[in-house]
Order: sequence, then structure tokens, then C-alpha cells
Amino acid sequence: MRNPIPDGVSAPQTKRRSLLLAASGAALLGVTGLPRHAGAAARSPNYFADLPYALDALDPVLSANTLGYHYGKHHKAYADNTARLVTGTPLEGLPLAQLIAASAGKADQGALFNNAAQTWNHAFYWQGLRARGGGEPPAELRQRLEGAFGSVAAFKKEFANAAITQFGSGWAWLVADGERLKVIKTGNADTPLAAGLKPLLAIDVWEHAYYIDYQNRRADYVNAVLDKLIDWDFALRNLG
Repeated sequence: MRNPIPDGVSAPQTKRRSLLLAASGAALLGVTGLPRHAGAAARSPNYFADLPYALDALDPVLSANTLGYHYGKHHKAYADNTARLVTGTPLEGLPLAQLIAASAGKADQGALFNNAAQTWNHAFYWQGLRARGGGEPPAELRQRLEGAFGSVAAFKKEFANAAITQFGSGWAWLVADGERLKVIKTGNADTPLAAGLKPLLAIDVWEHAYYIDYQNRRADYVNAVLDKLIDWDFALRNLG
């Protein structure tokens, strides 16, 4: 079984830091960002999570060529940059969620926030997709979606609209805000973790996520992901 939401929830000031500690204490699984040891070699943090399927597993919705560039180039670059930025600092070895908490809203930590958040966002996005996904959500999740949005179809319409209308680069998210489910969108590297929200699903709408396969047809990409790749079980596990 694939991992649910990567560990930790971050937020500015004490309230959000408390959420982070509570989430970490609940042992949420995923991208830990703990250092990788290699014999007597110096410690070097590794934040590049394994892709949970083969590069061609999501064909024909997302091609192996797209995943090769998106995961193998873009995601890896964010992870490598994060490791470089924390190596030799007091933050070295901290999980990604804690790096996000430590850097969110700090002008002098913008590079760390952008790279750590993008690394986390991508690891989360990959886990929320699966071959032969889509279809109907599990009964428990369907009931929650119906309670929040009126119907699964209404949720999908709102989720797709958030992704399609996000201006420029960014993300669309299904999140839990306490007991309430809602759809939000974030620009660039921003993440719901920085607002103290619990992500359940994500769609990446940076151009590198879809341009090889869909060119400028973002709506076609978004609807194909929702109809054929989205992993409802992943959202349900995150909902807890």
C-alpha cells in the first residue's frame, strides 16, 4: 500500500507549529527527509522520494516522457536544491514538513521554502495518482464529498475549475480544514501546509506537468487526471 500524506503539518507561529508536532506525533507516513547514510561518508540529507510506479504506468493520460522530465528533472532538482540548502545547517536532516514550517513567510528563507515545498508537493501529487484511477470514490469519502459539495460531480467540477483557473503556475487541492472539506488553489510553490490545512488530493498545474502531452490544453489534462488517474483511496487514507 502506498503511503498517505507525508509527515507533518506546518503553520506560522505557535498554532501551526503545534499542528506540525501533533501530526508528526501521529506518525503520518511519507517523505521523511531523514539523512541517508553511506558507510563512513559524510551525512547528506535525501529528499528525493521514489516514484510509486513505473514511468510508463500512467500512459496514455501522462506519458513516460512527461514523467521522465517532470519527476526525473523538475522534482529531482527541487529535492537536490533542498538538500544543498540545509546541508551543514541546524536544519539538516529535518523532515520536509518541518523545513516548510521553519521557512514559511521568512524573506531570508525564500529559496528553502520554495524548494522544500515543491519537493513535498510533488511527492504528494505522485502518490495521489494511479493507473486505472478515477471512477467512483469509496462510500465514506463519497459521503464526505456530498456533504461538503452536494455531489461528487459538483466536487469534481469545483476541483477542475480551481486547477484550470489558477493563473500561471500552481496547484489545486482538496483539503480538510478541521472537519470541513474544501477546494483551494495555491500559486507557485505555496502549499496548504503553510496555512495549517490537511491536503487530501492535489493536481499540479505548472506547465511542466502537462505541456509535453497536452500543450496549452490545461483543461484536457485536468479532466483526464480526474477521470482516469485520481486515487480516491489515497484521499480517504489522508482524511483518516
